Amino acid sequence: MTGGVHEIHDHAGVSAALADPALVPQRPAGEGAVGASVGWLRATVARFASGEAHLRWRALVTAELARVEPAELLRAATAEEGAGETRVRVVRVLARALGMPDPQAVAEDVVAVAGSYFGGQDRAADEAVGRLVDRLAPAGAGEAELEAVANRVGLLVQACEATAALVEAAAGGDAPLARVLRDTPPVRTMRRVAARATRVAGREIAEGDVVLLDLATANRAHPAPLTFGGPPRVCPGRAHALALTHGLTRRPMTAFARLHHLRAPLLLPNAWDHASAAALAARGFAAVGTTSLGVAAAAGVPDGAGVTAEETLALARRLGRGSLLFTVDVEGGFSDDPGEVAELARRLREAGAAGINIEDGRPDGTLAPPASHAAKIAAVKAAVPELFVNARTDTHWLGRQRAETATRLAVYEQAGADGVFVPGLVDRDTIAALTSLLVTPLNVLYAPTGPSVAELAALGVRRISLGSLLYRTALGAAVDAATAVRDGRRPAGSGVPSYAEVRRLGR
Repeated sequence: MTGGVHEIHDHAGVSAALADPALVPQRPAGEGAVGASVGWLRATVARFASGEAHLRWRALVTAELARVEPAELLRAATAEEGAGETRVRVVRVLARALGMPDPQAVAEDVVAVAGSYFGGQDRAADEAVGRLVDRLAPAGAGEAELEAVANRVGLLVQACEATAALVEAAAGGDAPLARVLRDTPPVRTMRRVAARATRVAGREIAEGDVVLLDLATANRAHPAPLTFGGPPRVCPGRAHALALTHGLTRRPMTAFARLHHLRAPLLLPNAWDHASAAALAARGFAAVGTTSLGVAAAAGVPDGAGVTAEETLALARRLGRGSLLFTVDVEGGFSDDPGEVAELARRLREAGAAGINIEDGRPDGTLAPPASHAAKIAAVKAAVPELFVNARTDTHWLGRQRAETATRLAVYEQAGADGVFVPGLVDRDTIAALTSLLVTPLNVLYAPTGPSVAELAALGVRRISLGSLLYRTALGAAVDAATAVRDGRRPAGSGVPSYAEVRRLGR
């Protein structure tokens, strides 16, 4: 028997349904194959397609979004002062960023289309589609060009509905966007229809059955919500939607935070003293981090032992004497008391730090409970909201509880983390899966034997740290030079700065 309706409310079931190729998006009735109408639009966009057509049309949307850097969209949204309801403002900003003619008229027509996009027929909406095609399609456009126009319009309609809903939910408050998305998801339900018989979440789904996916309920009951769908149909406009939301709700973003939203990921070299930080800045690096290993080694103690709070603060004060953007590795915060961690963060900010990196790995080699680490993050953001908090999980670094990685990161995002960090993660599929789920930028540690910087960028990584690599390289080079002199060889001189050059770094 076909034509049944199944409702799925649990996180695991919704995830399984989204990943099942037998369940395809249900296209509303009334689609048309010809003519500029809402029906034609629904029959020609990635949102309601499956198989080869979906892949082809999704590629059109992805290429369109690739023309606009999220940071540019953030600036445009922040500067937007025009009037209008939220949906009009969202579409107007995006249409202008995409170079469309008459963004205001485009926005008004897209809003008219949105009312019928997910079902129903409306003459005014059909006429709006016609105007959009006339405005966006070149003269004498062929089938391929019309497909591209349809998917440009579909992109705007999705922004009109989902992104505008997120903007309205986030307006007037300061809750982290990850928590807003969990508690008030802009897409509350999804509909799928079975192209063939399948089994999902213990249910037998017959061909033709409709499956209703309750994302709102599933997200509330799970710490890692499906805020932007799930593989293989993760929303390609995630970064752009977040940029629009940040801008239109006037959520503050520091210069350091903006470095995580550029076209290329932030390559963050890690310094261990003032000279190394100044030398890196002189070479054009936009920001530097500190390496806890370098700080601990200089003090003659092991890294990660939680005993270098004063040395870390002293280094921050030295770095803060100039205009350098820097973030500080504070291990686990040097305390289990959230209030004490927040006080350290306040002192680091006063010293000039733009951010901190705080880890859930503990000195005994175990992982802190996610709730206790989240409490530290929340305390820091409450005390110093402008400080960029990069929340690190050591699930891969320590080789413990790796299956918890996504859940831990989601908890830290919802506590207010501005970015999340997974050192030791080199598996490409895992990186891609995380970037498809996260709301905040993902940071990974560069590994010489792992993915290249270009590969990490393509996977969606927004920050790449060098960790202790530079310190260990410098230490090795120093020992090699001393050994060469002792053994009667000339030490390698390539790239070694002169005495005068190093002396100038102290100015």
